Amino acid sequence: MDFSTLIQILDSTLRLATPLLLACLAGLFSERSGIFDIGLEAKMLIAAFFSAAVAYDSGSVWLGLLAGIAASMVFAAIHGVASITFRGNQLISGVALNFLASGMTVLIAQNWFQQGGRTPSLLGKARFEPLTLPFADALKDVPILGPLYSDLLSGHSILVYVALLAVPASWWVLFRTRFGLRLRAVGENPAAVDTAGVSVIGLRYAAVAIAGLLCGIAGAYLATGLQAGFVKDMTAGRGYIALAALIFAKWRPWYALGACLLFGLLQALALRTDVVAAIFPFKMPVQLLDSLPYILTVVILAGFVGKAIPPRAGGEPYVKER
Repeated sequence: MDFSTLIQILDSTLRLATPLLLACLAGLFSERSGIFDIGLEAKMLIAAFFSAAVAYDSGSVWLGLLAGIAASMVFAAIHGVASITFRGNQLISGVALNFLASGMTVLIAQNWFQQGGRTPSLLGKARFEPLTLPFADALKDVPILGPLYSDLLSGHSILVYVALLAVPASWWVLFRTRFGLRLRAVGENPAAVDTAGVSVIGLRYAAVAIAGLLCGIAGAYLATGLQAGFVKDMTAGRGYIALAALIFAKWRPWYALGACLLFGLLQALALRTDVVAAIFPFKMPVQLLDSLPYILTVVILAGFVGKAIPPRAGGEPYVKER
């Protein structure tokens, strides 16, 4: 495998890891506050559909992005009301949203566009175009560093860079701000936070809203950046993979970046059967390559990555003592 092929694989890794990273950070904020969110898949899927539909109708990818975020925030609000206000089972609420999004997106897409549950292909300003970073063309011929900068780091849509910047931003918010301290405390001991006069419900709703925002960006990227429109169940289990990456990362932002890049690499290799054939002396079935990210998900959830301790109050509704 030559250097240019390696750059191509890493480039695909970065693109494919972006929705996983955004969803993983969404789950990080939600679960750090004590709200387990199985519905990451639902919020990404509903955001993907509405971003593609609005971008196609309006011709503006930015309006599509806003529509995707709004749709995801609505689903986040539903999960928040069910889990926080009514103190329902958080896992059941998330699974119900997944089923709702899966059926609702296809039904509305068929009603609006009559194309078998998908949207028309997005063209021009209805999609996010690749951005060329400063000096990318000038540095292209520099050995090693030139291709790394011009071919690997440059040439992605703006949402890829948003996802990468979200990692240090999430770390700073969670571990260097008063809001982050209180958010983490709510996930560990909500009674102590309540005793200090801070609203547990308010903090948990804020975390759920942040999760909705990040999932909305992830879904919009899938439909308007990574692909050119919405198709049925296009998230393809990415929400569950993001949850596995979150457990793998032990609920830490920088570890989440590494975990999502690992999943993205497996997905990128599944698309490059020629590279896999050159690495392994035996022929690997295409179906096995496609299933590698999901196999790793099962391995992680089975507990083979070491002990991962979730927030102590995770999944437990808070009842204020009188």
